[in-house]
Amino acid sequence: MIDFTRREFMKTGLAAGTLAVTGGLPLMAQRNTATDFVTLGRSGVRVTRLAFGTGSFSGQVQRDLGQEGFTRLVRHAYDRGIRFFETAESYGEMHKMLGIALKGIPRESYQLMSKVTTRDGVSPQQKVDELRTLANTEYFDILLLHWQHTATWPADTRRWQDAILEAESKKAVVSHGASVHGLPALRRVPGNEWLNVAMIRVNHKGKSMDAEDYATQGLGNVPEVVEHVKKVRNEGMGVISMKLIGEGTFNREDRQKAMKFAFRQAGVDCVTVGYKSTGEIDEAIENLNMALA
Repeated sequence: MIDFTRREFMKTGLAAGTLAVTGGLPLMAQRNTATDFVTLGRSGVRVTRLAFGTGSFSGQVQRDLGQEGFTRLVRHAYDRGIRFFETAESYGEMHKMLGIALKGIPRESYQLMSKVTTRDGVSPQQKVDELRTLANTEYFDILLLHWQHTATWPADTRRWQDAILEAESKKAVVSHGASVHGLPALRRVPGNEWLNVAMIRVNHKGKSMDAEDYATQGLGNVPEVVEHVKKVRNEGMGVISMKLIGEGTFNREDRQKAMKFAFRQAGVDCVTVGYKSTGEIDEAIENLNMALA
């Protein structure tokens, strides 16, 4: 069980920083790893390349672990160096379960992302406050507009965009973005000046990726998705990849290929994966380390 003070955390962090500078290996010889911190574009938020996702089949996989089992999983991820945790309003009890699992860990030592459903007839500010309370956090490092799947989403979500900017002015949110589904929605991401972070479906096979129909059961258009990823990164957005392992359908070989494709071909900043066991966490770290080697 991890339970230490801010002072102890700072001392540990300083020691680690000193080791990185003065250790036996030259700095240039160090390899990139899954648990390195990277900056998500113009958001300025620094996250580990590998994130802990809580939305496998809308969180059902994680909820089925129960609180005790889920907490053990989160703590294992933290112990292995994963410092980026993400959830969504539509994932059932996952805000609350994640808040309990992270209790006692210094808040400044990890990053937390939530995704909000942009419904009509709902107060955005009240929703942000509700999710913060459920997650037992004063702020979200990133808040995304969740499941944007139409070509008109930039205009349709204007009041949610304004409310998130207001939440940032109150320090309840650090930065913001959107997760998109389907090519019509994805095509509205390049050139969008409001977006700091884009969450985009990426894998080498096109499984559960973007097509003209956001809900298609067929394969997505991999070349077009990659084209948009590269364009928005050049514009300064941070890109988080989702659906990396084809909603759990890929075998080990394809999971390795998907990691390599996401970082080497598509050029994403970060990937999020949902887990149900410590072995899956360890494998994801190994696969990403191999992709970066």
